[in-house]
Amino acid sequence: MEYIAHIRESDKKVQTVEEHLLAAKELAETYGEKIGVKHITGLAALLHDLGKYTSAFRNYVLEAVNNPDHPPKRGSVDHSTAGGKLLFKMFHSGKASPHKALLAEIVGNAIISHHSYLQDFISPEMDLKYLNRVDSKEIDEFETAKENFFEKVMSPTRFSSYVNQAEIELKNFIMKDASKTLTHKMMFLTKYIFSALIDADRTNTRLFEENKPEKEQFSVSKLFNQYYEKLLLTLDSYKENSSANARINRLRSEMSEQCDAFAEKPSGIYTLSIPTGGGKTFASLRYALKHAQLYNKKRIIYIVPFTTIIEQNAEEVRKVLQDDVNILEHHSNVVEDADENDEQQDGIMSVQQRLKLAKDNWDVPIIFTTMVQFLNVFYAKGSRNIRRLHNMSEAVLIFDEVQKVPVPCISLFNEALNFLKTYCHSSILLCTATQPALNYVEHQLQVSPNPEIIRGLDNVIDAFKRVEIVDRATDETFNTEKLANFIEKRMTEVSSVLVILNTKGVVKKLYEHLNSNDNNINIFHLSTSMCAAHRNQILEEVRHCLDAGKKVICVSTQLIEAGVDVSFECVIRSLAGLDSIAQAAGRCNRHGEKETGFVYVINHEEENLSRLPEIKKGKETSKRIFIDLKNTPSIYNGNVLSIQAMEKYFKEFYTAFDANLDYNVPSLQKNMVEMLTTDPNNYSYVRAYCSNTKKKYPLFLSSSFYTAAEKFRVIDDKTTSVIVPFGKGNDVIAELSSNATIEDLSKLMKKAQQYTINLYSQELGKLERNGGIISLFDGKILALKEGAYDHEFGLNVENDSELDFLSI
Repeated sequence: MEYIAHIRESDKKVQTVEEHLLAAKELAETYGEKIGVKHITGLAALLHDLGKYTSAFRNYVLEAVNNPDHPPKRGSVDHSTAGGKLLFKMFHSGKASPHKALLAEIVGNAIISHHSYLQDFISPEMDLKYLNRVDSKEIDEFETAKENFFEKVMSPTRFSSYVNQAEIELKNFIMKDASKTLTHKMMFLTKYIFSALIDADRTNTRLFEENKPEKEQFSVSKLFNQYYEKLLLTLDSYKENSSANARINRLRSEMSEQCDAFAEKPSGIYTLSIPTGGGKTFASLRYALKHAQLYNKKRIIYIVPFTTIIEQNAEEVRKVLQDDVNILEHHSNVVEDADENDEQQDGIMSVQQRLKLAKDNWDVPIIFTTMVQFLNVFYAKGSRNIRRLHNMSEAVLIFDEVQKVPVPCISLFNEALNFLKTYCHSSILLCTATQPALNYVEHQLQVSPNPEIIRGLDNVIDAFKRVEIVDRATDETFNTEKLANFIEKRMTEVSSVLVILNTKGVVKKLYEHLNSNDNNINIFHLSTSMCAAHRNQILEEVRHCLDAGKKVICVSTQLIEAGVDVSFECVIRSLAGLDSIAQAAGRCNRHGEKETGFVYVINHEEENLSRLPEIKKGKETSKRIFIDLKNTPSIYNGNVLSIQAMEKYFKEFYTAFDANLDYNVPSLQKNMVEMLTTDPNNYSYVRAYCSNTKKKYPLFLSSSFYTAAEKFRVIDDKTTSVIVPFGKGNDVIAELSSNATIEDLSKLMKKAQQYTINLYSQELGKLERNGGIISLFDGKILALKEGAYDHEFGLNVENDSELDFLSI
């Protein structure tokens, strides 16, 4: 009998189970080899579809293909449990080796979860979800599947030898980093195995469905060498510029050369504290390209706090490297990955399967993405996120504006970076003008010795001082009208003013107030309610007006303050954290056009920060430091943005949130660090299980993977990505409405990144009530109708806008 893994949609050709398992194993081995666990990841792929070696699954697939209008009942065949059950029965009973039993748990969990998400070893209800699947659940034709596997795929002798190799790898992995508990190490290893399995399974299935071989792998090292040469040519051309000898440009050049020299050091976690406007993007790229060549890194990943920085930095890098193909911008997940169990759709091609198989795994040399996406890879529910994890190994990761790590995620962020450094041979660069005290918290970041790349940092900061910070926040408050009058007064002295406020509501209100006046000033509005392409267009108009010497006022949320290369004569910043004030100052007199620019810090009384606790606490902490300086002008080296002031700020800030740095889950009275890394002997769920059942806990591991992922949100409110009808976003929506192939979907999802915004649940609900949502691919992809997007403000939940720029 021919056992079926998949049937190709186009010509009904069969991929046998043996073909799929062995091909997936080869792919998974290449992913695991990067961190020395080749046989462990290979074992997961080898057994993941063992349950397809049954007549029940064969009949299920044939019935689904032959009767598409009347498919078999969902849930009628379970094919993902068998592989985990085999490992458990062979290596987790009797006098089995403890390491083999542990191997059965971590690999088995990945296998049984490959159509959903990693299962809890123990849940809040003290349910042993993993054990229930691999031990208690009866699987029809299990013995038949097992016999077929050993006959057709790998003999028992070879299999035993293969498992022995995996056991050796596991022992070696455990021996690393004595400071971490076994559960902590296995938590990250399980996630890595799961990532490798998901990607191997989907990649092989996609290649079979597309009926063409994978493109030949080119030499990344050779590509990085070409990039490096192009970057040096660009930097040399800057030196020939007439302003090359200007003080700031000389400093930028010196710091860039320091990055080049530092790249020769071994991989580790380092800091790059280049002041705002110091050429951080190219300096960090120079480090990354040289280090990647010297230490055989496979990719360079930029992680930034806001999508605005992605757009600008990626464009800058593309221009220099002259490559549109090998640079990916990943803003958000266009496909809504609700992590539904799609096991019953495996083997046949459906809407969901096409979306699942579309290439979305970060397998490109240079990636620009956000902090949200980075943290989602490690901790969020959904196989689409975690699929990318293994591609962060053997990489250079550059965290731009690292001070923007959300407070509840600090410990999770630190632990992820420690794993990438210690186990994954990745080098990490923390870039910011305001380094946060990430080694001050309990779960410390394992920063390398002497980590700072820039020498004489105090002198560099002084040399880069281009602005004066004016405190207008400690003694008075501003409302919209008073602020508008203040701006208009400034506009009699300067030609450009940037205003950055803390909430979208006050930004919109101020913009409308200023726009109601009959003056000859170009007034612009920016917020995250606009898609990336829309914001880019506005920023280009702003730059054009600034370059032409026209009068400009730009009113924005904080999205403009980090990394956007734009320079205003005057900046007004609503009181917030010192790091935000420093970043806002970087948009003033950015290139030293004048002797001194002025940054006014004001206290806006109309901002409602009740749902923004981090901004609220940052504002309070900064205000205390401003008062200190007012009372004692020599304190903090006389500068509110000095290293001493920043250190004081971050220590106070993190101390205030000390109880929430480990990602608290109030509904469970637990935190995520505890749920994922606590050893069974110390885990309250395990103690409760033993107390209630009067039994010994039967497993080595206790991580509550599924529960933790289900509760994880980088931001408090869950958001949903939607594609907007702005410019070419209309074309994307139209093409997604057609019956696109997997290859087309891969391209469309990449293209759609520029035309998405994220909706909070209440916004999505209102749009649905107002008829502003288009549902594509059975609701897996959402788009806005034309009336739900406004040419001035972006999102319009009322769905009554008139778009007048559809041809842009």
